[in-house]
Amino acid sequence: MLTDTLFPVKEVPAIENHTKHGLETGYKFIIREDTNEILSCMTSEYKVVSNKELIDTAVPLLKPHKAELIESVTFGQGTKSVWKWRIPGVEIKIADGDVLNPEVILKNSYDGTLQVHVLAGAFRLVCSNGLVIGVTLGQTNFKHNINNKNLDNLEEAIETTITHSLNVGDKFELLSDTQLDEKHIVKLVEMFPFQMSEFLVEYLIAKSPKNYWDLLNCATYLSTHKMKRQYQSTHSLEKKIFPSVTKWAKAVAKA
Repeated sequence: MLTDTLFPVKEVPAIENHTKHGLETGYKFIIREDTNEILSCMTSEYKVVSNKELIDTAVPLLKPHKAELIESVTFGQGTKSVWKWRIPGVEIKIADGDVLNPEVILKNSYDGTLQVHVLAGAFRLVCSNGLVIGVTLGQTNFKHNINNKNLDNLEEAIETTITHSLNVGDKFELLSDTQLDEKHIVKLVEMFPFQMSEFLVEYLIAKSPKNYWDLLNCATYLSTHKMKRQYQSTHSLEKKIFPSVTKWAKAVAKA
């Protein structure tokens, strides 16, 4: 749920206590206030951007487009969070039954593993409760640093990515028009966790993909229906699939 990601955080300076008055160390703890858990220990130059601040900025910009929040997850006890909105009023038809919807993704962290990440794209709608893979149309990363002035202008960055997500074009003709080289089926299988290999091969044999759009559809279904959504490894895999399939299709098309 969205509310689960909006917990309050506070910053507490790390102090050396072995001296009489205590000395600041140049570090600070980022603490989750609702559980009192320490999320990270960062340098004093690290600038916290709270999840609530990010969401409060994004939602008013997404609302006029009737964007639907479809995913809101946290990792590492709240150290990292990811949110995804779909804009259902804009559709890109690839073929009968295949529809793409623009999507806006926000990411944030309290431990420095993720910058403030704003991503715009068009992603394949798999079913009523899953999507995720498509083409990235624009993205911006803002480093958590007290000297990074861009963090004071998140509204503009988010609005720009929304515009990108609405200005989609014919990005998928290459995939649907390029005949599949079977060696890339093997490469796709190698991208997935070993424990999924048997099921993955059986599914690909049953679906018998003929082009790279078919291959992308198979990968999309497997990642959204057969892998754990709460695992960060799932999201990492999803990020790699579309660029890989596109790269393979380009190589075959040029051959």
